[in-house]
Amino acid sequence: MSEAILSEFGTQIFIPICALIGIAFAIIQWFLVSKVKVTPNYSPANRNGQTEPLIQNVDVINDRYLVHRCAEVQSAICEGATSFIVTEGQYVGVFMAAFAILIFLFLGSVEGFSTKSHTCTYDTTRSCKPALATAVFSTISFLLGAVTSVVSGFLGMKIATFANARTTLEARRGVGKAFIVAFRSGAVMGFLFAANGLLALYIAINLSKLYYGNDWEGLFEAITGYGLGGSSIALFGRVGGGIYTKAADIGADLVGKAEKKIQKDDSNNPAVIVDNVGENVGNIAGMGTDLFGSYTESSCISLVVASISSFGITHDFTAMCYPLLINSMGILVCLLTTLFATDFFEVRSVGEIEPALKRQLLISTAVMTIGAAIISYIALPSSCTIFSFGAQKEIKNWQLFLCVCVGLWDGLIIGFVMEYFTSNAFSPVRDVADSCRIGAATNVIFGLALGYKSVIVTIIAIAVAIFVSFSFAAMYGIAVAALGMLSTMATGLAIDAYGPISDNAGGIAKMARMSIRTRESTDALDAAGNTTANIRKGFTIGSAALVSLSLLGAFVCRAGISVVDIMTPIVFIGMLVGAMLPYCFLAMTMTSIGSATLKMVKEVRWQLHSIPGIIEGVSKPDYATCVKISTEASIKEMICPGALIMFTPLIVGILFGVTTLSGVLAGAIVSGVPIAIAASSSGVAWDNAKKYIQAGAIYHTEGLGSIESNSHKAAVIGDTIGDPLKDASGLAINILIKLMAVESLVFAPFFAAHGGLLLKIF
Repeated sequence: MSEAILSEFGTQIFIPICALIGIAFAIIQWFLVSKVKVTPNYSPANRNGQTEPLIQNVDVINDRYLVHRCAEVQSAICEGATSFIVTEGQYVGVFMAAFAILIFLFLGSVEGFSTKSHTCTYDTTRSCKPALATAVFSTISFLLGAVTSVVSGFLGMKIATFANARTTLEARRGVGKAFIVAFRSGAVMGFLFAANGLLALYIAINLSKLYYGNDWEGLFEAITGYGLGGSSIALFGRVGGGIYTKAADIGADLVGKAEKKIQKDDSNNPAVIVDNVGENVGNIAGMGTDLFGSYTESSCISLVVASISSFGITHDFTAMCYPLLINSMGILVCLLTTLFATDFFEVRSVGEIEPALKRQLLISTAVMTIGAAIISYIALPSSCTIFSFGAQKEIKNWQLFLCVCVGLWDGLIIGFVMEYFTSNAFSPVRDVADSCRIGAATNVIFGLALGYKSVIVTIIAIAVAIFVSFSFAAMYGIAVAALGMLSTMATGLAIDAYGPISDNAGGIAKMARMSIRTRESTDALDAAGNTTANIRKGFTIGSAALVSLSLLGAFVCRAGISVVDIMTPIVFIGMLVGAMLPYCFLAMTMTSIGSATLKMVKEVRWQLHSIPGIIEGVSKPDYATCVKISTEASIKEMICPGALIMFTPLIVGILFGVTTLSGVLAGAIVSGVPIAIAASSSGVAWDNAKKYIQAGAIYHTEGLGSIESNSHKAAVIGDTIGDPLKDASGLAINILIKLMAVESLVFAPFFAAHGGLLLKIF
């Protein structure tokens, strides 16, 4: 068996260098965005002491009033987003401390437990490290993952609020200039998340290696806490941020738009600021921490599965760090890909925006295929033996390369399938829009049917990826496929963040009463971002399925379960309970959004009825109260859904044991993935059906303006129903299945040693 070409020294240099390059590139992009100046210290009074008139038709590039107005709105959005993040951070800090203590106490109580006696391990001579060491390193890894996620999320939110007004101001120069600012701002977030996650994990591995040496199994089991920390923060970010943004969004729609005919982004709408804040805390910080959780989990689980299943690469540091090398190459690939959007090609018209974003996905996938081939050739021996579920399997380095490609290209396929079912350029969404002619009921029926149909092809694509990757390299192949799907996360996050930044830019343009031409540019940026965001949701769901299955396989090995027999009553019961959990979680989060929305609707109605002159623009709405209501409601309402995810594995593992818990995890994956796909597809389809009608697509059939038509009213109802599904509840199910699985993996030694208390009694 040949050795890897890349030496351990080369690996130790390559990984941190790539991470630092990613951070440096993010700083450069931020510097370029900061060149667009926003001056908030201008007083909008002219020489005669009168307020300068708003420019409706033409924006003068150096018009100081418009710059001042944009800066004023940006400041309010930034203040609201920071207030929420700080408040949420206080709760997160308490959780981190409490859960860190729990990890330390639980893992510290399983002295003498080791996976060396289990059928999944390769090293029968491995010495058992003291439980205290595992507890200490797991706790430190958990805190490191959580802190990295919090810091990255906060920085991502800050750059988004920093860039939104700058995107608006650049839109006066043309759609191409605004596109570059928005995309560069998204790239800052993307590279910060990817590079920070890689660098922190690399540091954690090397610090732990000082103690564990070449005991890879013990080392990577302790490192699993890093993935748990990152995913735990994703719970707060996605659920809390989702409740926040949807309460604001729906409240602004139902009262301002539906009742008072005030557009959602009109400055006379009391919920307008909180709605724009929600884009940052929900679709920037929340979405970012969600993908960061998947990124860290896929990396950690690849390392864990490699350590418990490998013979041939046992003592080869470079080969064991193959997942980190893939992520490192991903940063370099994404850096090159970003230049295609900002430097190599220029967006000159509205029609070129969406192709430019899709080109990012295609280029990053194609170039990453080449990068993965290089890494697989230089970092892996030509062949090695893996041990999985009682069987040995000889694998080649090219087979692991193909596993990466399976995940990489499968994610792209899933994304474009999601686009077909959710874009108004294709027949499924147009059928939903056409059904609005009859009324809201048929709109809801067609939208639900569309979501269910979208599950079919997506699940088949995920199933094919699982089968092929498992055939090549067993459970390690599935873990590597998940890694491949997320290897271009920097580009994916850049595209995801681009959408909310453009959305905020459009809102600021409307609030500042900028010209129609400028608003058309920002609307075009936003529309393209919505389409590509739907593609990225496919990546998110697909990666969650692969990561969760890999985590389940590692849990089964680490807990010492020889076989999971679904015909065993206790396992089947666990599967039923696990299949129920996504429905329970969906109900809880949607109820939470509904409760928060009720409070927002009451406040907006009260202001519009009690404060004279708001609708006419004479008086200014009380934005701060709306921000406070959404913040308090989201923090309060996220507790119960969060508790459901965090405590279910602990309760089941302690009371019913690891066998039952394996059934619960399997049931949650099998049930949760289709629900997440259907909920996301239906929600996005209803949103785009509404936009299709607003664009005048069925104007000629009703003799009315599209906004005033009955079709539009029906579409607004569907969009309102779909809002929590597509941006909060639906996608948060990904966190449920991932977080439960990684938490079970971390606590597997405790459950195996002390779990099943009720079964022991009865």
